[in-house]
Amino acid sequence: MTVMDPSVRLLRLLSLLPSRPWWSGQELADRLSVSPRTLRRDMNRLRELGYPVQATGGQAGGYALGAGGRLPPLLLDDEEAVATTLGLQLTAASAVAGIESAAVAALAKLVQVLPPRLRERVRALQEATVQVPAPPQLPTVDPAVLTLLAMACRRTEGVRFSYTDHGGRVSTRDAAPHQIVRSGGGWYLVAMDRNRQEWRTFRIDRIAGPELTGQRHKLADPPDPPDAAAMVLAATRLAIRRYEARILLDLEYEKAARAFHAQIVEPVPEGRTVLRVAADDLASLAAYAAGLSYDFEVLDPPELRVELHRRALEIATRHAPPSTAR
Repeated sequence: MTVMDPSVRLLRLLSLLPSRPWWSGQELADRLSVSPRTLRRDMNRLRELGYPVQATGGQAGGYALGAGGRLPPLLLDDEEAVATTLGLQLTAASAVAGIESAAVAALAKLVQVLPPRLRERVRALQEATVQVPAPPQLPTVDPAVLTLLAMACRRTEGVRFSYTDHGGRVSTRDAAPHQIVRSGGGWYLVAMDRNRQEWRTFRIDRIAGPELTGQRHKLADPPDPPDAAAMVLAATRLAIRRYEARILLDLEYEKAARAFHAQIVEPVPEGRTVLRVAADDLASLAAYAAGLSYDFEVLDPPELRVELHRRALEIATRHAPPSTAR
């Protein structure tokens, strides 16, 4: 039997421990071809080096790598090394404040130890890839805020924060987080707004002072649409326009979804559908609504109903039949 060098054995241990929540002592000893006594010495050595190795005694005892302490060295295979390198390059241009320099530093360390064959693969992917830049007007996100919200999503724990809406109004929100979505260079939190009892999307750069409430929740009713990314896309597509209209269609939801596949449609009782559209001016919205081939009713805004009425009178007057003289 070939005896493994102690230093190599420690590196092997550090690659094995994070791959499972818990290892039995006997299985680790078998993997390393050492006795349980030697394994215990190796674990003590790791603790001396700052790694939080946890142990359970007894016949069924084992080991686990706890949280905290020093980070173990990254032992990556070829695919993982390439993926990590490219991910760090993208992160270096991130919209998260302060993370760019850390990504560049980590990237420099990783590239330094990449073998030539992997450097060539990374270079080929770089040269063949074109990235569309994110909108420059979007502000950066505080990484501490982003991390806390991600933790709240993972733990299904409520969060309370101060939020500034697009009109500059500041309010305190109590939310049940669902998912974080990155879209168009911006970061968004999809959550149930407990104050309003409705699903909302919050721009994370407008969130300040988030705090975990300690209240766990279970999201019994998923958002509509259930895909958080689709919900953010819908919200941002409407948010950039000055006017948003809700139009009630005398049309079943399934048919409306096919007819208006690029628009936002929502089912309502009695087999009808609400169509949501947005535009920068009322004239464009009125022209769109007037061109619908289905019976409809404008729910809001009221200004659109006024504009449609004005347009209808104008058309009726312009195209009135000529009077017949007697």
